[in-house]
Amino acid sequence: MTTTATTHRVRVLAAPGDRHDEILTPEALDFIACLDAAFGHRRADILKERLRRKDRLVSGSPLDFSIATAAVRADPDWRVAPPAPGLEDRRVEITGPPDRRMTVNALNSGAQVWMADFEDATAPTWSNVIGGQLNLLDAIERRIDFTTPEGKVYRLGEDLATIVVRPRGWHLLEEHLEIDGRPVPASLVDFGLYFFHCAQRQIDAGHGPYFYLPKLENAGEARLWNDVFVLAQELLGIPRGTIRATVLIETVTAAFEMEEILHTLREHSAGLNAGRWDYLFSIIKTFGHRTDFQLPDRAQVTMTAPFMRAYTELLVRTCHKRGAHAIGGMAAHVPAKDPDVNAAALAKVRLDKEREAEDGFDGSWVAHPALVPVCREVFDAVLEGRSHQLDRTREDVHVRAADLLSVRRISAPPTAEGVRANVAISLRYFEAWLRGQGAVALYGLMEDAATAEIARVQLWQWLRHRRIDRDALLTVIDEECTALTAERPYALVPEARAVLERVALGRDLPAFFTPDTYSRHLVRRAEVRS
Repeated sequence: MTTTATTHRVRVLAAPGDRHDEILTPEALDFIACLDAAFGHRRADILKERLRRKDRLVSGSPLDFSIATAAVRADPDWRVAPPAPGLEDRRVEITGPPDRRMTVNALNSGAQVWMADFEDATAPTWSNVIGGQLNLLDAIERRIDFTTPEGKVYRLGEDLATIVVRPRGWHLLEEHLEIDGRPVPASLVDFGLYFFHCAQRQIDAGHGPYFYLPKLENAGEARLWNDVFVLAQELLGIPRGTIRATVLIETVTAAFEMEEILHTLREHSAGLNAGRWDYLFSIIKTFGHRTDFQLPDRAQVTMTAPFMRAYTELLVRTCHKRGAHAIGGMAAHVPAKDPDVNAAALAKVRLDKEREAEDGFDGSWVAHPALVPVCREVFDAVLEGRSHQLDRTREDVHVRAADLLSVRRISAPPTAEGVRANVAISLRYFEAWLRGQGAVALYGLMEDAATAEIARVQLWQWLRHRRIDRDALLTVIDEECTALTAERPYALVPEARAVLERVALGRDLPAFFTPDTYSRHLVRRAEVRS
């Protein structure tokens, strides 16, 4: 890689791309350097604390609601900030990577909100990261369009979704930006570039700089984000409290601190979201060493499972108690050519959204524009002209720590079909991810890194506890590699297999969504062959 810019000790370690200079301005890089100087060390401390907490849980320390913060939960008077402009009505939210096509289609989809996802739905190539920032800037300036290979042109309409950006989590690094010889936290890069270029533009357009915060494990990590928000607003002369952030409750430890997270972010909070696959991944990652936390095939773990019901109902009660929006989970179906298959998929989506609306959620996620009408119809029927259900405080809900951890009630051995499904999904997702694609249509669903995470961690857990035979699993991997090669003769099958074996077949459970897997060696081979 070549150095193409230096400012405030920031080095850009990548070849210049088309219009990258519009995003990587000296002023924007200085802004990121200021955020890194103020918070980089605290981020490092947070990651160390994550390891210490995991060690305590592995050693048998119980997971429970904290006695130290009981006063925050018991105080009936505090509330989060009122909904910001463009976030009053969130009945349908569409999600996807900020590539050019998705940007136009999502904004035109009829959804109230578009979550522009730099995290699970974006493979972190430098062109994706900076290209996504350019697409957001172009969208806000209303100068973006998209032409298909067939010549069909898509342009922005008049009634556009509100943009909410999801940066990458605290645990990830952006190795294409370097300060004093070390990579910059990816979360600060994604947040900082968007905020620097687009915050005032969004305010001028009648909205604001809004964010989704992923992978938080406790209120201390939310406090770090809140402090980032305060400094960022101060540096750019934007009134404190202009930023709004919705936190994804997608780790089991965060589920025990939902009120504390809202309280910590209360001047910037826009609510909480229930993230199904990452939540299940977190349960296995946290308790995978224990025999009483063995989940059945992931397809069998629905949102009606008792521990998932406890988690989602507590989320709604917590949010509405504090005046915050509660946003439901993902409907990932993509349209099928077969009308019968399509009708069956839409019926499942409708049932899922009806359950969420009846439980009190204020809106929900979809992955494809074709699902927007279904989700809207369901929430229209429940809302009856209102913008949300904040008045439904769900005081009937009473959740104990044991309820959130009652995994044994649905425990079942893995099936051959479940093992093969996890292998097939993991291999195909890793292969696409190595080619720079973060959202992938597989078997009728739009999948992102969260699906690959739960699929590979289930394989790891089943192997660890001898629920499946290692040789039999390797045979399935052989067969699926052969099938993938037949589907895509030029696919990166050896590279994808290497990722799967490293992150699912070892004794430990390493992360895959990291520079070590992606940017140091595998992605370079992928870029050469793509």
